[in-house]
Amino acid sequence: MQQQLLTWIRQFNEEYAQVASLLLVLAIIFLVAIILHFILHRLVLPKISKAISQYDQKWQLSLEINKLFSRFAFLIQGIVVNIQALVWMGSGKTQEILTTSAQAWCLIFGLLMLFSIMDLCMQIMRNSSSFGRLPLKGIFQSLKLAASVLIGIMIISLLIGKSPLILLSGLGAMTAVLMLVFKDPIMGLVAGIQLSANNMISLGDWLEMPKYGADGAVIDISLTTVKVRNWDNTVTTIPTYSLISDSFKNWQAMTKSGGRRIKRSLALDINSIHFLDKKQIDNLEKAHLLAPYIKNKESEINQFNATLGNECQTPLNQRGMTNIGTFRAYVEAYLKNHPNVHKQMTIMVRQLAPTSDGLPIEIYAFTNTTVWVQYEAIQSDIFDHIFAILPQFGLRVHQSPTGNDVRALRFPVENNPQ
Repeated sequence: MQQQLLTWIRQFNEEYAQVASLLLVLAIIFLVAIILHFILHRLVLPKISKAISQYDQKWQLSLEINKLFSRFAFLIQGIVVNIQALVWMGSGKTQEILTTSAQAWCLIFGLLMLFSIMDLCMQIMRNSSSFGRLPLKGIFQSLKLAASVLIGIMIISLLIGKSPLILLSGLGAMTAVLMLVFKDPIMGLVAGIQLSANNMISLGDWLEMPKYGADGAVIDISLTTVKVRNWDNTVTTIPTYSLISDSFKNWQAMTKSGGRRIKRSLALDINSIHFLDKKQIDNLEKAHLLAPYIKNKESEINQFNATLGNECQTPLNQRGMTNIGTFRAYVEAYLKNHPNVHKQMTIMVRQLAPTSDGLPIEIYAFTNTTVWVQYEAIQSDIFDHIFAILPQFGLRVHQSPTGNDVRALRFPVENNPQ
């Protein structure tokens, strides 16, 4: 086509015919590109967006965010420019520059279009119950990185006019440099694959990693970092590879189990521990939670003491019911009858080794909810009752002397002028 224009222009001016024919062909290619751009971006894309909005508003939003159709339109424009250069222009330096630029344009917008499709797939998968908890962002970032490297090699080979295989063969010598430059993405990619394959962590999991000060919900898993929104609303960023090389605690299994553990102890004053007399036993037996225990325990103790004969007169040979043993039985029965304690999980009240701070009695049980606020309320309610019921067993909580205790020793109440 350019040759025909050149022959026609030479009839009017021989000196500038070559330049004029080239500029005329370039003007035609540019004019067609402008018209195509107007048709695609001003007429076609708005109609497509409107048609999709009538079908599903969410899909329209996703497509607009990812600019999928817009990038596809730019890809078509590059293809048309490349075809025009081949049709309108003869072989030469100008055609080579124009076709190379158009092909590079197509590769770039083809890559961007692939990115849009990946982002769209990621949004769809995040709304799926099967894939929603996978580290999708890290996986798709890995695919984007691989696609970018591949397209980059193809563009460079296109610009220098060499086969991509030559560049790929030359990358072997640059492996060490590439591994140094892309160390974090490569380690993140490996860690992401391991996290996903072993189902170690997902979006929304409660993660605790004291080394990085992280204690909260996972809000983002990318190729190189994992973001955790802590319970104080700060955000901690953790290198993805650290989740493989270091230890961390994932509380998600606890959430799925339906029960959260209570493991707390109270220290009792050892001096308040003693055997129960008949009057105390009769008073405690009035509690419906203790009646079965006291009845069985008394029967067991009486049978044992009956076998002693004359030796029964010595208290050291006898068995008796203690206030601390009865207290443990009461707390265990109380937990088993508590409406917010999980009955299918361990319920235990045990003694720990005595210390200078008294005798620890540990409560070990599980609530039937894993919601934090409800869990704390249930735990507090249980210990409120336990602390309040201690005097009924003649027991006291051990605590270090306070300033009021010291002043009470120096100024007894009866001599206190107040």
